[in-house]
Amino acid sequence: MSAVNTKRKENAAIISTIIAALSAACMLKIFFFDFMITQGESMSPTIQTGAVLVINRLAYGFKPPLYKKYLYRWALPDKGNIIVFYTPAGDLAVKRCAEVLGDGRFVALGDNSLESYDSRSYGPVPLDNILGSVIGIK
Repeated sequence: MSAVNTKRKENAAIISTIIAALSAACMLKIFFFDFMITQGESMSPTIQTGAVLVINRLAYGFKPPLYKKYLYRWALPDKGNIIVFYTPAGDLAVKRCAEVLGDGRFVALGDNSLESYDSRSYGPVPLDNILGSVIGIK
């Protein structure tokens, strides 16, 4: 076998390894974990502006990307859980779950009530709007 063919095979192996690693990372981000950088003071002092959050997308159930509803739900947020969700206006928000209502909705409140745009302004939020639970703050 020539040196050129050996080099091509080595390059192909490296490229396929890189593609596999990128694919695995994308799958983890899409289905299991997500990351976000916060803006605003609504969760201060618990979460400061610019904090990086790690979000468990499977904390409450399985909702594939681009789906509006959970395909399967195995848990509900407990009172006090910090969750990431879409507000009724479609904005992404990070708040604390204050209460889960029996009608499939929850009440979300920011820790900094003077600066928080939360359920006091827009009312209860459907449980299907939840993206996940915050599991890490850096």
